Amino acid sequence: MVLAALALLSSFSCPAPAPLPAQRQAVAPAPPRKRGEGPFERLWLRGGTLIDGTGAPPIGPVDLLIEGNRIVRIQSVGFPGVPIRAERRTAAQPGDREIDCHGRFILPGFVDMHGHIGGSAQGTSAEYVFKLWLAHGITTVRDPACGNGVDWVLEQREQSAQNRIAAPRIHAYVAFGMEHDGPISKPEQARDWIRSMARRGVDGFKFFGAPPDVFEAALREAKALGLRSACHHAQMDVARANVLDTARWGLTTMEHWYGLPEAMLAEGTVQNYPLDYNYNNEQHRFGEAGRLWRQAAPPHSPAWNRVMDALLALDFTLDPTFTIYEATRDLMRARCAEWHPHYTLPSLWDFFRPNREAHGSFWFSWNTGHELAWKENYRLWMKFVNEYKNRGGRVTTGSDCGYLYKLYGFGYVRELELLQEAGFHPLEVIRSATLHGAEALGMEPEIGSVEVGKLADLLIVEGNPLQDFKILYGTGAIRLDQDNQPTRLRGLRYTIKDGIVYETKPLLQDVRNMVADAWKKADRSLQQPGLESGLESREQDD
Repeated sequence: MVLAALALLSSFSCPAPAPLPAQRQAVAPAPPRKRGEGPFERLWLRGGTLIDGTGAPPIGPVDLLIEGNRIVRIQSVGFPGVPIRAERRTAAQPGDREIDCHGRFILPGFVDMHGHIGGSAQGTSAEYVFKLWLAHGITTVRDPACGNGVDWVLEQREQSAQNRIAAPRIHAYVAFGMEHDGPISKPEQARDWIRSMARRGVDGFKFFGAPPDVFEAALREAKALGLRSACHHAQMDVARANVLDTARWGLTTMEHWYGLPEAMLAEGTVQNYPLDYNYNNEQHRFGEAGRLWRQAAPPHSPAWNRVMDALLALDFTLDPTFTIYEATRDLMRARCAEWHPHYTLPSLWDFFRPNREAHGSFWFSWNTGHELAWKENYRLWMKFVNEYKNRGGRVTTGSDCGYLYKLYGFGYVRELELLQEAGFHPLEVIRSATLHGAEALGMEPEIGSVEVGKLADLLIVEGNPLQDFKILYGTGAIRLDQDNQPTRLRGLRYTIKDGIVYETKPLLQDVRNMVADAWKKADRSLQQPGLESGLESREQDD
């Protein structure tokens, strides 16, 4: 999935890629920051239990000292179940700020390796997206396509870096061919374009496919310049270059799973498409995609192991984004998620509804058979990803929200749950969402784990997220109180990005207000597709 402004390109890449438009309608940029306090000269997090992101088990109680935007001290101050002795602690100095973390958990900030900043077709402003991300603990985002325009994203990246807006830090990966005058059809054109974008200061590149000689030239040039790359191996080009080809050319990260089963097809050299298949029919596209993994070599077979070993040898990164395809295996769950009425804008809800002309809205006649096929697809896909992790491979956490009924922030937390479903220990899930994301971005010296000298990107959570990731949702997890009444535990209390402390509750309230105002202005309420006013009564009349 990719940003709405790139919907046509994201659906496929032609054998001779068409140029992207130089000008497009961008979403509204984020306003000046009004939320968040700090950074402080000295900020203490007192008495929390630390999950440092490296895979190490929790330890606590600890005191953690931040000076400005850097972690300068992590100090064990006692033992669980007994009072902390004053002599074990470093006393605060006059003017120090302190946050009581007793009974709370401290984690590194999350890295979303696949986060698009809204889109004009969705009617989603940057403020809406950024606040949902921060409210779910996301402190760093890779924008894989820069669908709102290169200059727009670079400006938002700078505003975030200076903390002038309430936003995660942004890594801008520009889509191959953006703002080029005409198609890129020759290797030298590809190299020139890569160099021109590097001079503009982009962080990396996003590919969907290209003629092999062009694709290879672009990837090798990016690698030579020390810039990273990502690829959604679109079906229109994957028969000429699968993930083994592109990884050998220098690709650093693959998105989703396209290109991986095609590298180990058990019979034939192309996907077994029905003869009436049309790629522009999105139900064909996604319906058949759900039958692809079972066409690949079976788990632990020689071909399966050969592909895995080759990618491991290249230090290649998998960014699976399980969450974005989940509606294919359980459409009702995704469509009826409890946060939609309060956090989904009417324009975004309209974007999700079935539509033959909209990318990712392929629910023309989605049925139980499709869902069963996708459940098997997930089983095989997850088995490969989990084994890749077990053999030392890097797996990151990305969401790709804004499509298929997946909402920013909420979808990222669901990705944590799906990584656990794939077989990851919760500590491995956290590492995927933090340290491995930082490594994939080349930011491991600065972020990704809670260590002295690193930037203060931290989360403070009520309760233990390792026991239940659901407490990280903005809507919280249902619990039963002492009076036998259902209540909510909303665990993520603070998101700290670059030393600035954001309370998550006001961020979520800001978004709820935006959504309530938008529905009021639209003079309607959220209705499930086909049950809108008039349609429901017509169905009953029939």
